Amino acid sequence: MSRMKKYGVEIVDRPKIRPIKELDLTGSEGEKLVRLLTKKILIRHEKTFKRLADM
Repeated sequence: MSRMKKYGVEIVDRPKIRPIKELDLTGSEGEKLVRLLTKKILIRHEKTFKRLADM
């Protein structure tokens, strides 16, 4: 607590935010979403997947 005051930061209680919407992955829209996210992951972690493949 003293460390926070040292930097002039005050700890504030925030209300917990609960998710309102559920993700529906059924049907063609859900399939498109899964494919899109999979492509993004493969692009973002390309080097990691290459290293794992070469092990």
